[in-house]
Amino acid sequence: MRYKIAIGIIFLGIYWLGCEKAGKSDQEYVNQINQWHQKRVERLTSESGWMSLAGLYWLQESDNTFGADSTNDIVFPDKAPDFIGSFILNDGNITAKILPDVNIMHNEKPVKEIEMKTDVDGEPTTLSYGTLSWYIIERSSDFAVRLKDSANPNIKSFHGIERYPVDPAWRLDATFETYNPQRSISVPTILGTISEEPSPGALVFKIHNKIYKLDAIGNLDDDEFFIIFGDETNKDETYESGRYVYVDNPGNDGKTIIDFNKAYNPPCAFTVFATCPFPPEQNILPIEIKAGEKRYH
Repeated sequence: MRYKIAIGIIFLGIYWLGCEKAGKSDQEYVNQINQWHQKRVERLTSESGWMSLAGLYWLQESDNTFGADSTNDIVFPDKAPDFIGSFILNDGNITAKILPDVNIMHNEKPVKEIEMKTDVDGEPTTLSYGTLSWYIIERSSDFAVRLKDSANPNIKSFHGIERYPVDPAWRLDATFETYNPQRSISVPTILGTISEEPSPGALVFKIHNKIYKLDAIGNLDDDEFFIIFGDETNKDETYESGRYVYVDNPGNDGKTIIDFNKAYNPPCAFTVFATCPFPPEQNILPIEIKAGEKRYH
């Protein structure tokens, strides 16, 4: 009898030790996701983050005058000089010409005329005046001036992003099915255009024993793949046009993790000056993903 009691106590101890370790592990995971989200918010609200966007101005072929005066083709905020100069768009090439009496900076040096590289290669030519900075974006062969303000009131008025409780159950095992050859998928944008994006394959995973699939965006040698997805929460609780999440490039066994606790809102959820891609039709899930960020109010 004493032997049975002793064995029972040992097993009970092992059980509680396992529960304690599981609870500690879960809490460590929750802390990890909270830290990830905090860094995400810091980037969003930084002086150059999405909350700093202050304008988006599409260029026309030939001269585009800009400045704060209402007679300009592109009207900047009042804190800019009334007349700054012009952007000259000529068959896809853009030159900025600055008026003689206006002090515009590039790489901390005054500039009067400069060829403007777009954001296509990730390093656009950036000009600045005071707290304002701007560069050229290229979208489907169209060009626009993206204006940022490091003192944008939106940054100060930011009040955080509501989230679902962090739940380890939404950290799902996934199998990566490689497309051979790599495909191109059609991705709609807020501009009403369709962008053709490279897709190296699809993530296959289970929720409540049902199989779902999401096309990834990127290239096979990328460290991470980009996922744009929609789900049934978009109707009432999350941003109406879907959310984003990144997944690690799987190993040789094709296994990876899709963590919906890291699902986040597109920039368009925070500013009207962003140019967001939306979920392709095949990436709209017929279920609720109650994880990650909710709609920003």
